[in-house]
Amino acid sequence: MLDLKNPTAQQIASEAFFFGYQAFTARPDEMLARRGLSRVHHRILFFIARYPGLSMKELLEVLGVSKQALNPPLRQLMEMHLVESVAAEDDKRKRRLGLTAEGVKLETVLRREQSRLLQRAFAEAGEEAARGWLAVNQALRNL
Repeated sequence: MLDLKNPTAQQIASEAFFFGYQAFTARPDEMLARRGLSRVHHRILFFIARYPGLSMKELLEVLGVSKQALNPPLRQLMEMHLVESVAAEDDKRKRRLGLTAEGVKLETVLRREQSRLLQRAFAEAGEEAARGWLAVNQALRNL
């Protein structure tokens, strides 16, 4: 295990995380930029795809952002016909978010790109390392 009390180990771990995340987001960021979109748009698409029918309040909680921060990129995705807002079955006052067919296509392409990258990295690092990577990321999520 890395001794994170050691400054060199801290730098090595932080650098690995930084460059790993940069590699993970680089290609999707390029694909989004061609459409005038950014990583925040990707996060919105990802979580709406992951949790179809999400309410605005639920999306705010998942993303951990304010309504003011979410409104502009969400509105842009809606104007581009990538995300739709429909009345909830149980309460017509509530709005549920979903991806349009075009939104599903875009989110799938972005996710597939990242999955391919992870697949290559996991194959190179080995199954035990892949399980460890998943455990570390789940632990970070829960901190």
